[in-house]
Amino acid sequence: MSRIRRVEVHEYTFDIENLDHHRAYQPGARLTLSNFGVRILTDDGSVGEYCPQHGGKKAHLGQVLMAAPQIVGRNALERAILYDDMKRALRQLGFLGVGHLDIALWDLAARRYGVSVGELLGAYRTRVPAYASTTHGDREGALSSPEHFAAFAEQCHDLGFRAFKIHGWNEGDAREEAANVTHLAKSVGDRMTLMIDPACQLRTFADALYVGRACDDANFFWYEDPMRDGGVSMQAHRKLRQMIRTPLLITEHVRGVEAKADWIVHEATDFVRADPDMDLGITGTMRIAHLADAFGLDVELHGCGPAHRLCMAAIRNTNYYELAIVNPKARNPVPPIYRSDYSDQLEDVGADGCYPVPTGPGLGVDYDWDFIERNRTALHVFE
Repeated sequence: MSRIRRVEVHEYTFDIENLDHHRAYQPGARLTLSNFGVRILTDDGSVGEYCPQHGGKKAHLGQVLMAAPQIVGRNALERAILYDDMKRALRQLGFLGVGHLDIALWDLAARRYGVSVGELLGAYRTRVPAYASTTHGDREGALSSPEHFAAFAEQCHDLGFRAFKIHGWNEGDAREEAANVTHLAKSVGDRMTLMIDPACQLRTFADALYVGRACDDANFFWYEDPMRDGGVSMQAHRKLRQMIRTPLLITEHVRGVEAKADWIVHEATDFVRADPDMDLGITGTMRIAHLADAFGLDVELHGCGPAHRLCMAAIRNTNYYELAIVNPKARNPVPPIYRSDYSDQLEDVGADGCYPVPTGPGLGVDYDWDFIERNRTALHVFE
């Protein structure tokens, strides 16, 4: 028994430069972002911590604050039933608060045993191959044209990346998006694996079909969340899948293993998405990976962070780590919360196009709690 006596949720802010509220390039902009960190403490002195990166939004925070009281007094090592109970508690809200607490519980258990989370998961990779996942296109001279995207892909290739994903423009102009696909393939398609994620900005099914056929001609690796349904209509994506050759990667906006199973069974996606922050933590992510494996499919992890790398290190049926979200004129807007040398910045990719998997106890990172406390805006304590 390792009884949870206290859960702390630390809200804090940090600034990013040269990105607007859409995370697209805007020179001179200064945006203040909010995030949070979780600490779980037990009566025997065990501690688990998790500070999300892109997955630390206000919507997540509200649900973490709802779920945290549910686990106080419980055995921190009983992750399976805690996962199940938190999932039920947040059943009407899409489960978004489960993941952050679940990941902290994995960190606690691994630290207690003096091993990496990767070792508990049976990880076999020490480095994960990455793709550079761009910010949305802009009109300010960073990613403003197909030529800019191609030049950035070349820059990423020079750093070591061998895969590159477009997030196009927020206007959702199908012809502009298709032209970008075509130009990028002509520029670097013989040297890089290419993907596109319109992020549900294309206005009609016809638009999605038009860009999809450009992806076919360009031999794109996958086509992700094209339509204004928000990435949740099985019927629409099943129909699109029947009409193009490029594999679809959907289910980023569908939470949990059961919903992903429905998408697979209805043949509405080719790759399966999972995200430790949004798909109920490490426990949920590994269940989704096993589900995809049972159907002979690959699972692709959304976003970046130490939990993502550790999960990927233990999953055979996966291809790329998403270095989200990068731009030639702005730094990746992940919070500066590490004392250790952990980094999700573009320039820190290896010459082999990979990032290292953390190997230290727990998640294998040392959080800068001094920074978090200096910039803290609220502290929520449950005990």
